[in-house]
Amino acid sequence: MSRQVTEGRFFVEAPQGDPNGAKRAGARLPIVIDVPHSGHVLPPDFDTVAPTAAILACGDAYVDELWSVATRHGATLVAALFPRAYIDPNRAEHDLDPELLASLWPHDARPQAYSERGVGLLHRFAAPNVPLYDRRLTVPEVERRIHDYYRPYRQALRDALDTAWQRHGVVWHLDCHSMRSRGGALDPDAGMTRPDVLVSDGDGTTANPAFSRWVMAEFTRLGFRVAYNTPYRGGDLVRHFGRPAEGRHSVQIELNQALYLDESSVDRPVRHSGFSTLQSQLGQFAAALAAYAEQHSEEV
Repeated sequence: MSRQVTEGRFFVEAPQGDPNGAKRAGARLPIVIDVPHSGHVLPPDFDTVAPTAAILACGDAYVDELWSVATRHGATLVAALFPRAYIDPNRAEHDLDPELLASLWPHDARPQAYSERGVGLLHRFAAPNVPLYDRRLTVPEVERRIHDYYRPYRQALRDALDTAWQRHGVVWHLDCHSMRSRGGALDPDAGMTRPDVLVSDGDGTTANPAFSRWVMAEFTRLGFRVAYNTPYRGGDLVRHFGRPAEGRHSVQIELNQALYLDESSVDRPVRHSGFSTLQSQLGQFAAALAAYAEQHSEEV
């Protein structure tokens, strides 16, 4: 495994050799996968009153492990180690609710719909009715989170994407998450049953729709129920990095947690027997994506 860990904040895993000796083993293809919400290392200054179980439950447990199989097929993996409840790398830096702060924010603050629901750059809750704080945050501690965690993660992802694009003239970026099997109280689809896989590209603005259709068709071929841009259209990472006119294609992928987690567990996220099956299927998807990238990057 070729994994570079940066001060316990995130890691970048380079493509690794395929034990089956595939042609592309160890090759670096223009495929970058990022996982911003699977972190479970609590920073030492995370002065929260929420229980650890609730903090971890609002993240995407084990998604980095699920997608690590893609590095066998030429993909680069970037993943956060800190929890999204601490600071959310998939939000715009200005999507900050000033009401969370003890004093006036001296920088740009433009709260969006995420902050209005309590899940912006800084979260209000670890879970519905489970507050993260019993106080307001100071400006210096929020600035420190942005400087030490948020920006370095985004820069690492930018570097991986730029490197791939400069080498190949094109890059395919998968921003990977998980979702509960039903919409939660803070979600736009509260109480509704969800598909196995959700593919989002901002209604065709963050990736070539032909690529998004290919992704959906491949997951469908593997037996998954797939939806497109509903209930999520893609977060800030795909909107920020996806520029299909320049050959930079970003899609957000949400996996239904019921496929691999025991959703009834309240103490901590618990994998069930479906984990290995899902990881194997993602390996098949990654192999197909590698073939797609080899074919289409040659056309650039």
